[in-house]
Amino acid sequence: MFAVVPEPIPARMKGLNRAEICDANFIDFVQQWRGDPAPTPAPDAPILPGSTLDAQGFAELFESQLVSRHLDLMARVLRVQNKVFYTIGSSGHEGNALVARLARHTDPAFLHYRSGGFMAERFRKLPGMDPVMDAALSFAASRDDPASGGRHKVWGSKPLWVLPQTSTIASHLPKALGTALAIESGRRIGHTLPIPGDSVVICSFGDASANHATAQTAFNTAAWAAYQRLPAPILFVCEDNGIGISVKTPDGWIAQSFAHRPGLDYFYADGLDLVEGHAQVERALAHCRQTRRPTFLHLRTTRLMGHAGTDFEIEWRPLPELCAAEASDPLLRSAAIAMQSGWMTAAQVLDLYDRVRARCFAAAAEADRRPKLTDLAEVVAPLAPYSPAAVQAEATRTAADEARVAAFGGAAQLPETQPPRHLAIQINQALHDLMAKYPATLLFGEDVAQKGGVYTVSKGLLKAFGPRRVFNTLLDETMILGMAQGLANLGMLPIPEIQYLAYLHNAADQLRGEACSLQFFSNDQYRNPMLVRIAGLGYQKGFGGHFHNDNSIAALRDIPGLVVGCPSRGDDAAMMLRTLAALATVDGRVAVFLEPIALYMSKDLHAPGDGQWLFPYPAPDQALVLGEGRVYAPEASDLVIFTYGNGVPMSLRAARAIEQQLGWQVRVVDLRWLVPLNAGFISGQAADAQRVLVVDEGRHSAGVGEGVITALVEAGLGHLPIQRVCGADTYTPLAGAALCVLPSDNAVLNAALALAQDH
Repeated sequence: MFAVVPEPIPARMKGLNRAEICDANFIDFVQQWRGDPAPTPAPDAPILPGSTLDAQGFAELFESQLVSRHLDLMARVLRVQNKVFYTIGSSGHEGNALVARLARHTDPAFLHYRSGGFMAERFRKLPGMDPVMDAALSFAASRDDPASGGRHKVWGSKPLWVLPQTSTIASHLPKALGTALAIESGRRIGHTLPIPGDSVVICSFGDASANHATAQTAFNTAAWAAYQRLPAPILFVCEDNGIGISVKTPDGWIAQSFAHRPGLDYFYADGLDLVEGHAQVERALAHCRQTRRPTFLHLRTTRLMGHAGTDFEIEWRPLPELCAAEASDPLLRSAAIAMQSGWMTAAQVLDLYDRVRARCFAAAAEADRRPKLTDLAEVVAPLAPYSPAAVQAEATRTAADEARVAAFGGAAQLPETQPPRHLAIQINQALHDLMAKYPATLLFGEDVAQKGGVYTVSKGLLKAFGPRRVFNTLLDETMILGMAQGLANLGMLPIPEIQYLAYLHNAADQLRGEACSLQFFSNDQYRNPMLVRIAGLGYQKGFGGHFHNDNSIAALRDIPGLVVGCPSRGDDAAMMLRTLAALATVDGRVAVFLEPIALYMSKDLHAPGDGQWLFPYPAPDQALVLGEGRVYAPEASDLVIFTYGNGVPMSLRAARAIEQQLGWQVRVVDLRWLVPLNAGFISGQAADAQRVLVVDEGRHSAGVGEGVITALVEAGLGHLPIQRVCGADTYTPLAGAALCVLPSDNAVLNAALALAQDH
């Protein structure tokens, strides 16, 4: 009971705190047990007759369950003292320790937040590790937390291959499946995996989360892989406690939904009973490891103490229902097994219970004394690492000559020996170069293989590098990005393609909540580097509407740690790709390469046939510097135009008209890098300007232009005459009407004329 802890439960919580009741229930149950114990089994003998679980194994599992429970109880007590900052507990789910015991510590694990039992048991796999102290440091948000460095309460461990998860519902399932698929992909391309080749991936989640669209896309892709006979060794562990926060899962729904789903091999296990559940979990894991098929383990659990410490279930859940859940407490069954088997007496059970309690509170007291994160620089240190010299060295490192010659089909076909080319061709050539340079690079997406992409940007890559490295995926952006994370988790460099920017938005959380957060929440212990290609922006003629002329990049600008580059011309594109690949390789960064569709085939700038938007392919030892733009007419200062993408040739054309009509010398600055914006570069280019014009093809609200103007104002340049030309806050309509909502050459000219009239 809670009387033994350092601080009593506050009076206002008396009668409401089900944690206190669960604690008292366990003690009362053990004290009142009157069974007839069997003779004490040998450590290697079954704990009960017919069990596949031996006595020593049971004893360790029981202790892991107790560790998990007392961490929960400790968190509830110390939260009200402001010493613990997280109270979503694992009580009722302690049976997931069975999965940890029967899996290996090299089986990558993506865990549900109710995984205290799993973690306590997995810590046994390596000597010298302390699950209690590690968890206490995480609960206390201590800087010494080995999982996240105090940034979040996460279940995670680098040596134990537990990749830390935050609590976005079901968002970890796609990358877990991607990691399972990556095991086979790595083997097929000869990549040395950081885990054994027969590893399986563990992915746990709740019954309510199983209904989420993100979960369903992972189940569908897993089943599709099985149908295609592609190895996908993932154990989906659905921890079914019958309720999601306060919404009940209908009885039998999980079994009805998954027991007969094609491509998912269904197993059931009783997570409330270690003896019953052991053989059931063992069968599921063995099946997954041997068959390499996606396996669904339906693990029976219950939920005790509410969703979290602030959830007083007694206020909304009938008391008989609460009491029934508490009566099914898996710790009561484990205590009964311990005493019934003769392995422990009641006094020994209670002594162990109290010793584990004392251990957890002692660890919490020590964790409370440990330092916390106290300044911004420390908090964000692992978010976006950048090693400029190493990145530049890697970006300018070239592939072996023979690899390049093979990739391009002969020395005479090397792109630097070819005439100047347009954007699409040079992106294609740069992708050939990258895949020759990085043998563990895989390029994939919708229509990228045989078709070569809808704009032929990936044409020839399948022939040059084969189907193991260039392949089509399902039409599912969430799983494309999940696959990318899985490949990156196992040391490969993925280049996924999102066919259109508009298609990203329903999958953006795979970047925001998962890919870009991993370095932050793992204190840079885990990285999932990737280079995401996205075709987007406006001005596409003959094929339009808002899905194919999407100028909404605000969702990308808001993602912490992400890098977004947007070239306007072919040579910049090639050099930018090299830099982005180097950022991923050296610093583990997640990068987006935003390709302006309307500029793919552009050859001319001012007049048809002038060829002024064709450029030579840069030698493979040339690359861009992150944040550095391209400046046209750097000596001009009457008007400085900041722009990017389609706005660059537009502004250059407008600059000629402005010079003719106003006599101004115009500098055009291609930002090239949209996230993060280089405020120093922007203010430096405006320092000698007489006037500033921002040309942003994005929308009026939350566009890149807002960031440019903010950079100018914060640099003390807000006194300059400034105009902004940008898209309207609307979806892009079809056909010629699209030009009504996007910036134009004339709009840029008219903005300059307005500056001349106003100043």
